[in-house]
Amino acid sequence: MPRTLTLAAAQFASATGALDVNFDTHHGWVAEAAKAGADLLVFPELSLVGHYGAEDLLEITMNSRDPRLMALSRAAGDMILVVGFVEEGPAAQFYNSAGVYKNGKLIYIHRKINLPSYGKLIETKYYAQGRFVDTHEIDVDWRLGLLICADLWNPALTHLAFLHGATLLVSPISSGVEAVGEAFDNPAGWAATMHFYSMMYGAPSVMVNRVGVEGDLTFWGGSRILDAFGKPLAVAGEGPEMITAEVDYAQVRKARALLPTVRDSNLGLVERETDRLIERLGVPDIIREDG
Repeated sequence: MPRTLTLAAAQFASATGALDVNFDTHHGWVAEAAKAGADLLVFPELSLVGHYGAEDLLEITMNSRDPRLMALSRAAGDMILVVGFVEEGPAAQFYNSAGVYKNGKLIYIHRKINLPSYGKLIETKYYAQGRFVDTHEIDVDWRLGLLICADLWNPALTHLAFLHGATLLVSPISSGVEAVGEAFDNPAGWAATMHFYSMMYGAPSVMVNRVGVEGDLTFWGGSRILDAFGKPLAVAGEGPEMITAEVDYAQVRKARALLPTVRDSNLGLVERETDRLIERLGVPDIIREDG
């Protein structure tokens, strides 16, 4: 029989660049989520370093199998953790990454693809660009689609995650009220975005933001867990808080039977139109081959 998952989302203010302090904070949230019986606990984007942690880039980067990350995961036991940090990858490349950990092991990592360089967002100054959209099976029924913040503002990336079989969308973000500009309503934008993706693809979703003031940005919280029809199951306020909700795979089956977005994706048409666009733009073959 399809099973349920208890999801937890912890929103808080990270101490900028203070890894030891933030690890202690993470251990506290892990303990609280364990008491709530969570199967999956999601932290905000860059939760271990803060939004502006990369300003001290060489001091705060970590390998994805850093002993401190492994210890945090061991403390969580069977609970799956999604943790944000600055990853030092091969060849001294630095990524805005979210690692998925269970029982003291790294089981999956996503490197942010869509790096914003507009408004007050300057991520291209620090981070290399991730190159892959993939998913990871966390249970016989549940396949995790993990995208970080601005990745979701490129709808093609989210579409790819669902075509790769995602049945649960997880979205750590770092959204400040002032990030894009006065005319752009970030809280309303994220509420609409998460509703759309869950409703359109028939999958529960988790969005986790930070809170507090960091530098010139005010973070508004508003973390949320939605069901497979886009209905909010739990929504956080503006302060530090952990929210939880249970999602049921039986609802995913029902939602996708009613609205078969994934089934009806016309991959052949997309592939043909992509090739036609490449030819029209005159993109070199070497770029075509590299993706």
